[in-house]
Amino acid sequence: MTRKIFFFSALLFACFGGGAQNTVTSKAIVQQEIIFPYQDEHTHGSSIVQLPNGDLLAAWFQGSGERTADDVHIMGARQKKGTTAWTTPFPMADTKGIPDCNPVLFLNKEGKLFLFWIAVQANQWQYSLLRFRTSANFQAEGAPLWDWQDDILLKPDDSFATEVIKKLKEAGDTPAGWAAYAPKYDDMIIEASKDKMKRSFGWMTRIHPITLTNGRILLPLYSDGLNMSLVAISDDNGTTWRPSLPIVGRGPIQPALAVRKSGEVVAIMRDSGDAPGRVWMSSSGDQGESWSLAKKTEIPNEASVELHVLNDGTWVYFGNDISDGRYQLSLYLSNDEGNSWYKKEVIEFSPDRKASFSYPCLIQSSDGLIHISYSHSMGSKNESIKHVVIDVNKLK
Repeated sequence: MTRKIFFFSALLFACFGGGAQNTVTSKAIVQQEIIFPYQDEHTHGSSIVQLPNGDLLAAWFQGSGERTADDVHIMGARQKKGTTAWTTPFPMADTKGIPDCNPVLFLNKEGKLFLFWIAVQANQWQYSLLRFRTSANFQAEGAPLWDWQDDILLKPDDSFATEVIKKLKEAGDTPAGWAAYAPKYDDMIIEASKDKMKRSFGWMTRIHPITLTNGRILLPLYSDGLNMSLVAISDDNGTTWRPSLPIVGRGPIQPALAVRKSGEVVAIMRDSGDAPGRVWMSSSGDQGESWSLAKKTEIPNEASVELHVLNDGTWVYFGNDISDGRYQLSLYLSNDEGNSWYKKEVIEFSPDRKASFSYPCLIQSSDGLIHISYSHSMGSKNESIKHVVIDVNKLK
């Protein structure tokens, strides 16, 4: 089903003065702090989850770079319920000699904690190996006690390539300019999709999974090699996984998922295609098995996005709603399942555009508040992960 999403891109917000370290103080923010002091190492790609005892557990990757730095590993920290302080960070996962990136934390319906992440083989995103570990003992101090670890090996069959061909044909001719002697983008992607190895490896994590009413888990994934997305499907609480058909477009990656009351699953995605950068959208009417052709919405986009359905049915979108940097993060509210957005609130803003805020993770805690973690960089060698708590009722 195709729905046009209209965003109030012309909503006005205040102008803020000062240097790069001055950020927005929204009336909806009830708590905010960095998880650890600003540091020299690169810290990015955070995830956050509330544990059954009310504590928060966060994870991120950290090292002297990203895919090209072999010392990159997964770190974590805890915030005890009722406090604002985070514990000293501790290691969560480290594939020795290989960069570990994009951690995702998740609790299944059985109360088992999952940590998903990627090990970047050959220092190239397209060769990333999808990994996970689980724990049933994770509420004590320090890192969870992991009782299982494995890789998620997906094997898309020939229907993957068939879907790519079908959907790119449906998309029509690309408006992008190509030299007459240059390979066509669609042709290259189609050929890559026919390659069993290329369509089987390099699927990467970024956003937390969702659990459908029937217990099915959908883990959103994307490929830098194929420049598109899919979801890994589990019908046994995360024990085994299989791939959906691809979410096809010319650059929809890093999907965030939400479910409409009708059961339709919606994916909104970061733009890795031609300018101008805009959020992509696709939907599934068969519980994540197949997806509509991804199409661009009207939301400006620069980096990873987040989407969450609150307990009262309100949809929350969070991301860099600009197309020329990562100096602004905004939150949008919808009361009609993402068909329109009646409220926009700027949560972070750098007046001189030198600071960078990106890659958010958003959850709703048991008290109804929104918790967001995201990369918070005030410049080179000055990075941390920030945690912000928002009371949406102050915006309604």
